Amino acid sequence: MHTWPNLLSSSPTGPGHPSHRMPEGPELHLASHFVNEACRELVFGGCVEKSPVSRNPEVPFESSAYHISALARGKELRLTLSPLPGAQPPQGPLALVFRFGMTGSFQLVPSDALPPHAHLRFYTAPPGPRLALCFVDIRRFGHWDLGGKWQPGRGPCVLLEYEQFRENVLRNLADKAFDRPICEALLDQRFFNGIGNYLRAEILYRLRIPPFEKARTVLEALQQRRPSPELTLSQKIRAKLQNPDLLELCHSVPKEVVQLGGKGYGLESTEEDFAAFRAWLRCYGTPGMSSLRDRHGRTIWFQGDPGPLAPKGGKSRKKKSKGAQRGPEDQVENPPPPNKAPSRTRRARRGLPEQTAAQQPEGTSLQRDPEAPCVPEKGKRRRQPATSGRRRPQKIKADTPSLEPEETSAS
Repeated sequence: MHTWPNLLSSSPTGPGHPSHRMPEGPELHLASHFVNEACRELVFGGCVEKSPVSRNPEVPFESSAYHISALARGKELRLTLSPLPGAQPPQGPLALVFRFGMTGSFQLVPSDALPPHAHLRFYTAPPGPRLALCFVDIRRFGHWDLGGKWQPGRGPCVLLEYEQFRENVLRNLADKAFDRPICEALLDQRFFNGIGNYLRAEILYRLRIPPFEKARTVLEALQQRRPSPELTLSQKIRAKLQNPDLLELCHSVPKEVVQLGGKGYGLESTEEDFAAFRAWLRCYGTPGMSSLRDRHGRTIWFQGDPGPLAPKGGKSRKKKSKGAQRGPEDQVENPPPPNKAPSRTRRARRGLPEQTAAQQPEGTSLQRDPEAPCVPEKGKRRRQPATSGRRRPQKIKADTPSLEPEETSAS
């Protein structure tokens, strides 16, 4: 049985474990590699099945024999269904573009052992054991579109289209997105298609760039960066490798994750399976690092000064060393106060975010990482005037901190 490693599966380590992260560019590329490898020799046939609970569109495709291939671009994956010669009914290929949301993944399993939350299923044709390629999505934030077109507005892929990606960023530095802190700009998929929360932390840490430095201040210096014409090609390459800039790291750091491979993130993974990725991390969720929440409520990990645009009143918390770590419920960035309502506290301890309409991305807005649920602004309660000589004690309802999507048990 072949199985695509579910990058966002639960693990005994709890919601603070670094493996609990949303799929970013490297994970989408690993998923495309898996589909191409696992399905290369397989012939699929019949209808495409969609689970009745999914709100994604039906896939009107039926063929007696077809192949499946995949291609990733940034945070999207295109699946192409290609009928074989002579297949019935006669028709052309059909393409679907997937966005994985918080918990999307692909798995190839026996057709009589479908995993929970397999919301789209492609079955192999006889003869031979019947298998199913499944798009599995526990949280159902993932999405697929028919037609094969990449989502409008997304920039070039940081992995596969580096030169176009670099040019797109430097050409558009006047955009208001670069008025924001660099840690927030890095989640804008119009410019950094494929970068997400753990990648931004690792990139900024390697360059010792404060996460809340103004993005334009960081990037403008790169417009004038030109290698000396007197250098040989090998010297230019060596200089780039020894002293990469931020945009170069947006390309090379995701490549490092791809080179780690997909082993170790399956549903049945053990703590040892996460060793390669955990050893690779230098900043994200690691002991000794500080963290703050950006204006979208997403946690940025860093070391040292957060920078001049750090949120006012934001309290930086340091990741404790492994020996001093507490239980999973204590690994949330901003734990609820003691007078927390029990039912909502239980939600936080299970790693479940507050269910709000803002959690479902709508339209094609790419001002921020589109798969990340929004965090509503916290408002102040008005104190009601007393209606009698004796004042009633004010009942205070504590705000529930929106959990970082990449630190929840399902992500």
